[in-house]
Amino acid sequence: MVGRVVGLIVVLVSVFEALALAAGSRSILRVIESGVAGDAAVDLNATNFDSVLKETPASFAIVEFFAHWCPACRNYKPHFEKVARVFNGPAAAHPGMVLMARVDCALKINSKLCDNFSVTHYPMLLWGPPSKFGSGWKPKQDKSDLILIEDGRTADRLLGWINKQLGSSYGLDDEKFENDHLMSNASDPEQITKAIYDIEEATYTAFDIITEHKMIKPETRGSMITFLQLLVAHHPSRRCRKGSAEILVNFDDIYPSTSLVNLDSQPLDKEMLGNLRICGKDVPIGYWMFCRGSRNDTRGFSCGLWVLLHSLSVRVEDAESQFAFKATCEFIHNFFICEECRQHFYEMCSSVSNPFTKSRDFALWLWEAHNKVNERLMKEEASLDTTDPKFPKIVWPPKQLCSSCSSIHSQKNSATKRIEWNKDEVFKFLSDYYGKKLVSLYKDKDSFQGNKTGAHAAEEAPVATSAISVPVGAALAIAVTCCAFGALAWLWRSQQKNRKPRRIYN
Repeated sequence: MVGRVVGLIVVLVSVFEALALAAGSRSILRVIESGVAGDAAVDLNATNFDSVLKETPASFAIVEFFAHWCPACRNYKPHFEKVARVFNGPAAAHPGMVLMARVDCALKINSKLCDNFSVTHYPMLLWGPPSKFGSGWKPKQDKSDLILIEDGRTADRLLGWINKQLGSSYGLDDEKFENDHLMSNASDPEQITKAIYDIEEATYTAFDIITEHKMIKPETRGSMITFLQLLVAHHPSRRCRKGSAEILVNFDDIYPSTSLVNLDSQPLDKEMLGNLRICGKDVPIGYWMFCRGSRNDTRGFSCGLWVLLHSLSVRVEDAESQFAFKATCEFIHNFFICEECRQHFYEMCSSVSNPFTKSRDFALWLWEAHNKVNERLMKEEASLDTTDPKFPKIVWPPKQLCSSCSSIHSQKNSATKRIEWNKDEVFKFLSDYYGKKLVSLYKDKDSFQGNKTGAHAAEEAPVATSAISVPVGAALAIAVTCCAFGALAWLWRSQQKNRKPRRIYN
């Protein structure tokens, strides 16, 4: 009971923290679409230029400065687009490498921006790390990280120039997943930092599936509210915490309660739902980085969802551990659309007889559950020859990631070997891997760019559950809305008493 009360307090404070942030400007996530349907290059202007370049996961960027009235620019656009499709968009063969963007200098809104980059001819292409575009560019500038591209007049020549810079051999005909630029997450612990983008996409995809298949029903409505509360408090991405809070506050309008309407017969408020995206409006699709498989049908969403669950498990406090366990189990049981996987997870949840009192125990249970799933899939994939050759299922973590987590012992009178786990070391690894390292990308970018305050890094850090500061201006709103939440909670509990609850735990 105490855990649930603490969890509710954390969620309420986090909701108002997220709502207070919503009052400010909404940062633009990794934009991969422009104003013209079908364009792969990103249209930038003075209002979104800095935010897009700061938030992109790409290692490098090419910005084309052009004028829409310029005949040469119109003729060059198809060439630029050919290269952009290699790196940008859901069908990109090499996502996350180069952000291809353009700025129309003929628009008055961009006059100062183009002056800041000394644009004297059209089209003009600049190359460099995205973070370095914030300071502008001048010809013959000493020690500039931005390079003027002078040999990119055709798609072949531009891509050849990029390949020379990167030491790569990308081609205009490369197709998605048919390349060897894949992360080897089994050997490099730092690659988990890129997974923050995959967690955002996995969160978006999960809720898109739930909406598309109309999976929120009277009997599953409570489970959705509980999981949203968990996301508001502990999702590693501030954007997703904020989006979860907005959906939670508007939940009764989007999904009316059973006392007001029959959910199966009444259409949902799709306009409101479209305006409230779980992680913002610009989450790209098919942009898997850490979770990318070597084939189109491997990894991706399932990997991203596992990383999300592990990241939640290492962020909860002891008093919230049972709440987080039940929220996770009910979410998978009610909303994960793969029947066999859902049933297996349900069985593992049902086998837990004693409530969790320590967050460590919940994190280790989820780790053991993941390994059980991997062991099951290893056998199935081996028999059906469906294994991803570059990312086969393994007992995790491997020695390359955590040498102190396990030791291998030979079985007597048997050729098989037994893994003995040091759970203290495993928990340390989980906490560091899915906790500190997972959000360190933001901190690294802050120090690298040198133009963000420490407050921005704090915004992306996990929400603390022991001491949360709330803006003074939001105090009155918190008091009023807490009363509303109390009324909603009372109403929901009253409804629950009128029907037999569906338990999935022993």
